[in-house]
Amino acid sequence: MAGRERGRGPKRGAGGTWTTRPSGPRSFLLVCSFLITLGSFAVLPYMSVLLHQRLGLGLGTVGVVLAVASLVQFSGGVVGGALARRIGLRATMLVALAVRTAGFAAFVPGLGSPSAAIGALFLVSCGAALYLPANKAYLVEGATESERPRLLSASGSAFNAGIALGPPAAAPFVLTSPGALFAGVTALFAVVGLGHALLPAATVSTAVTAAPGASGPRKDKDPAAPAGSPGAGGPPFVVTVLSVYVFMFFQHYLALYAVPRTSASFYGGVLMGYACLLVVAQPLLSEWIAGLSYRRAMRVGFGAMAAGTAVIGAGGRAGIGVGAALICLGEIVLFLKNDLEALARSSAAPAVVFGRQRLAAGIGAFASGVIGGQLYGVAEDLGTAHGFWFAVSLQALVLPVLLVPLAGAVRRRYGGSRTRPEKHAAPDGGPRRT
Repeated sequence: MAGRERGRGPKRGAGGTWTTRPSGPRSFLLVCSFLITLGSFAVLPYMSVLLHQRLGLGLGTVGVVLAVASLVQFSGGVVGGALARRIGLRATMLVALAVRTAGFAAFVPGLGSPSAAIGALFLVSCGAALYLPANKAYLVEGATESERPRLLSASGSAFNAGIALGPPAAAPFVLTSPGALFAGVTALFAVVGLGHALLPAATVSTAVTAAPGASGPRKDKDPAAPAGSPGAGGPPFVVTVLSVYVFMFFQHYLALYAVPRTSASFYGGVLMGYACLLVVAQPLLSEWIAGLSYRRAMRVGFGAMAAGTAVIGAGGRAGIGVGAALICLGEIVLFLKNDLEALARSSAAPAVVFGRQRLAAGIGAFASGVIGGQLYGVAEDLGTAHGFWFAVSLQALVLPVLLVPLAGAVRRRYGGSRTRPEKHAAPDGGPRRT
């Protein structure tokens, strides 16, 4: 298995904790996580500019296209998880990269045709949907439960480093020579795909290896509380929907609020600082987050997002900067803890779990986009854009308290917390039961 090379098992670090030295395949995937987001975010943040200014699409049409593409990219993770269970993790990543490479290549001739450009964008979105569940599952396959936080946080840091560097690296070429830019991104994805073809195959497994020397119940679970109950923090799917729902208000609407009140350069600096903080803080906080109970992680995460949006609403450069830092803390805590809790509570293969988490994220992002646009419009009409952020802050405090226990009660009533064995791919490709 990729995660268990000979002679490279986990080592005990200071204070009795277990640390992970990534294997060769895992290290390669982490590097690719950076390169993939570097290439993707060299072009995707500028799609609205290309579709509107170069291809002449109306802003309303551009908004619909980007919203649907985002929904495909998130919700398609369920298909990615199912495909990984059928054909394997490496094969799924190869298919995903082939689709995404074809999408970026299609942009080169598609820059003169709106329909061709939209088709290329949806190919790219489909490839992204297929890739991420298999990528995360490959990283954690064969890892102990105590190793997972470091691996997933390292993956998140690699992705966010690419997100931070991609837009400024591509800015000089987006409008002057977009064809060359898309050709370069296509070549990058082709090389990354060839590298994936050299990875050792990994079976899709549900087994969770206990950390050496580990005993007793996990510290972040209440042994007396059934999975999905309010005492255990609530179903991770629902918490993920709410986490992304609240977070996407910040991502979608901060520019509208911050640029007129500060400057475009200040806003760009906030985004750069945000991404850098994610890259540095995620690995440093991973063990602390893993040790939190799910209920406490929710209180910290949603509390930080509520405080951050409220501070942004207070206005000024300092408020925007401090608010962004608080929301960054909320994202780090909630996004990592949701993935860890979803893995720990499910008997399904990790790729399937990550696919469901992507679906939850897609639902939250879509709802935030629809509701946020209406809410921000009302706030502007009333002449109080500050009130928009206070309304978001109130939602961050109230919605988890109201909806998470309700979802847990429904889950228990209809037997959703029960698990049963699922079929997964065996090393020889045939089905096996775990």
